[in-house]
Amino acid sequence: MGYNIAIDGPAGAGKSTIAKKVAKEKGFIYVDTGAMYRAMALYFLKLGIAPEDSNSIAKACTGAEIKIAYEDGMQQVYLNGQNVTDRLREEMVGNMASKSSAVAEVREHLLSLQRELARTEDVVMDGRDIGTRILPDADVKIYLTASVETRAKRRYRELLEKGEDCDYEKVAQDIEQRDYQDMNRQVSPLCQAEDAVFIDSSDMTIEEVVEAIKALCR
Repeated sequence: MGYNIAIDGPAGAGKSTIAKKVAKEKGFIYVDTGAMYRAMALYFLKLGIAPEDSNSIAKACTGAEIKIAYEDGMQQVYLNGQNVTDRLREEMVGNMASKSSAVAEVREHLLSLQRELARTEDVVMDGRDIGTRILPDADVKIYLTASVETRAKRRYRELLEKGEDCDYEKVAQDIEQRDYQDMNRQVSPLCQAEDAVFIDSSDMTIEEVVEAIKALCR
């Protein structure tokens, strides 16, 4: 049996950054569920499907083959054989992922692969419902969050560093909207598992969060 660490939380909380560092320092496999859902979202966008068209999203699911590989120590995500890693952080992809991930067929398409990997390997997995649904028996569960202001500032700086023209107020509004969508969707809404440890990273460094999580592990 694998040793599993589940990290849940809202958009912009730093889940992926933290999960990757914990996995590296523990020697575990990092399973990027968010990247998998974003790859699915990109697939739907390529097909010209609107975020609100849940019926078309459900029907199109089986046409997407998603694989995660590590090349030169860097994670690469493949959609139907094409490396799409560089496109996964696009704003429109994130917005589509927030909508499409609420479709039951999308989640079922990815669920069995994620569970099987966690059953056989030591993994760190982050997302919206890892501790509540995907890995309900995870050895360590974390609910990682930060204030909307902190998350908006992080995202704003990230976009500026990429040379993208953006407005802080719009970024903050988008994050609040994502929170509402994720917490109120019918299928596997974002919430803290009863046995998860709550960590607010608003005033913590990345290393402080990593050490806090490692201290909870075997």
